[in-house]
Order: sequence, then structure tokens, then C-alpha cells
Amino acid sequence: MKTMTATIALITLAASSAAFAADFSTLDVDGNGAISVQEAAADAALAEQFEQLDSDGNGELSQAEFDKAE
Repeated sequence: MKTMTATIALITLAASSAAFAADFSTLDVDGNGAISVQEAAADAALAEQFEQLDSDGNGELSQAEFDKAE
């Protein structure tokens, strides 16, 4: 029963968390303050939405652009 309760709690937490599996700082591998297309490829959901989130069309996601998706 404890395993089932823990599993349900984990599923609930995952469903209520951010839209992407990783956070901005994890995805910004080179630490330049932006997520490139190549860095975004590490998260399938982010890669799929990259063009829509890149509101200024510069080929990178700023923290502000990334946060709009969450």
C-alpha cells in the first residue's frame, strides 16, 4: 500500500510540475543565459515548442521566453 501511495504522489507531482522535464539552468549547458536549439533538443517537449517560444526569433530562448511556457 505504501508503494501505491508513493506512486500516486509521484504521478501527481509530475503532472503539476513545469511543462518541461528539465529547468532552465539545467538546459543552458554552456551557461550563457540562453537555451540554443541544440540545448533544447535534450527535452523533447521543449524542442517541439522551441520556435513558438522564441518570440524574438533569435534562435535562442531567454529565461523570460522559457518561463512563458511554464
